[in-house]
Amino acid sequence: MAAQGDAFRRARGRTLTAFRQDAEYQWKGPFYFIQGADPQFGLIKAWAVGDTKNGDDEWGEEIKLAEQAVQAVNKLNPKPKFFVLCGDLIHGMPGTQWRKNQEQDLKNVLKNTDQDIPLVFVSGNHDIGNTPTKETIDDYCKNWGDDYFSFWVGGVFFLVLNSQLYFDSSKCPELKQAQDVWLSEQLAVAEKQKCKHIIVFQHIPLFLRKPDEDHDYFNLEKSVRQEILEKFHKAGIKAVFSGHYHRNAGGSYRGLEMVVSSAIGCQLGEDPHGLRVVVVTDEKIVHRYYSLTELSSQGIEQELLDMLAK
Repeated sequence: MAAQGDAFRRARGRTLTAFRQDAEYQWKGPFYFIQGADPQFGLIKAWAVGDTKNGDDEWGEEIKLAEQAVQAVNKLNPKPKFFVLCGDLIHGMPGTQWRKNQEQDLKNVLKNTDQDIPLVFVSGNHDIGNTPTKETIDDYCKNWGDDYFSFWVGGVFFLVLNSQLYFDSSKCPELKQAQDVWLSEQLAVAEKQKCKHIIVFQHIPLFLRKPDEDHDYFNLEKSVRQEILEKFHKAGIKAVFSGHYHRNAGGSYRGLEMVVSSAIGCQLGEDPHGLRVVVVTDEKIVHRYYSLTELSSQGIEQELLDMLAK
């Protein structure tokens, strides 16, 4: 196995090194992947004590939940193509006391993921800061790989975006501009290659339920959101998967589905700690959210397995 640092830095040069691009341009039939979000080591205690800035000095419960998630994913048959974590890997913001310990403990859990199931990391606000800087993004990239990148799997084009650059890029406007330029280039590539579907991963949802809902902490500002939605719609993007809300939610905009998945870690609503199974077929993208217990004990339901067998 590669050195531990490299095992987590699979996204380099704006692509995912786990997949050979030239081998993945062609549609090869249905497949599936696993989406998780917000393991966020440290939030459960911080939330319980009502101190989300300094109360994150314990994360034993999150370690157990992340271990349960890895074990559930490892047991799945057939194996998923990859396991994507949509941000807020840990709770400690850049520069805070427990951050390094939280990162190390998460890596210790994730290194037990089956080596044939690549891990895909998405940056969240706790990973790079609510108002990221070049330094906080560089630090994330050293730990987890590129903050935005694209990759192909079986004729499907995946885009991983740094949604903090859409939320508040005031301290690094040049990095937001670079991502915008890169994104336009990637969408042009996707059009040229005639991909089967385009799927986006980002931490902050574009919206939670309705495209025109008011802006708050859990979605993107309305004018920014509208611009991205239009760009995604024109490019034919089918689905955007995110986390951040610690509850399940979602809606649609002109054929684009916004999927908001609840957390592996701390729940802020009534949902169980869980993971989302996403099946990609020739025609559509079908997904179900499973509790960790359910996925671990029963696996994927027959209806989804039948889609994979076609």
